[in-house]
Amino acid sequence: MRVAIIHYWFTTWRGGERVFEELLRLFPDADVYAHVADQKLIDSRVPGLQVRETWIAKLPLGRKLFRLYLPLMPMALESLDLQAYDLIISSESGPTKGVIKRPDALHICYCHSPMRYIWDMSAQYRRNAGLLKGLFLSLISTWMRVWDVTTSMRVDAFIANSLFVSRRISSYYGRGSTVIHPPVRMQSVRGLSQRDRSARNGPGEE
Repeated sequence: MRVAIIHYWFTTWRGGERVFEELLRLFPDADVYAHVADQKLIDSRVPGLQVRETWIAKLPLGRKLFRLYLPLMPMALESLDLQAYDLIISSESGPTKGVIKRPDALHICYCHSPMRYIWDMSAQYRRNAGLLKGLFLSLISTWMRVWDVTTSMRVDAFIANSLFVSRRISSYYGRGSTVIHPPVRMQSVRGLSQRDRSARNGPGEE
């Protein structure tokens, strides 16, 4: 079985990227795609991984100002040739699920969140973006929402990272989803719990 994992972009390593690492552990031979990828960052986390970038990375200042090319990302996703893959996993927080697959292939979307900046937090993003970026978001948001809903029909099954995100998937896409919480480092959680109890009880009162 040939597997492709589509992530939005690799420019920081936060929650979405940690989930991606776990997906890659499940499918170590998967081919990985993203709009842009910082190879030094990837080498520091997943040595030897080669990410196949969309043509967004080749546009002027595409690696630094890639968010300005948001209106072009749907075209970049749809231009990917994924006909060889039997399973496609999209890691969605930015635009990734809009890829086109074979009719008999399976597309599973692990949704960290529908794009906040075009849905429920769009007004907040516009306020904080400044005049020009705010105007830019206002101009593209309606079209991006239409594309976002339309491409949700290309997904065979949604996985949500929480009940809250599951409700958002239902509200915006009219789709059901299975909740699979992101992986947690239990040692870190136990450490936090211990500090919380110490702070609450005082030293030596456990």
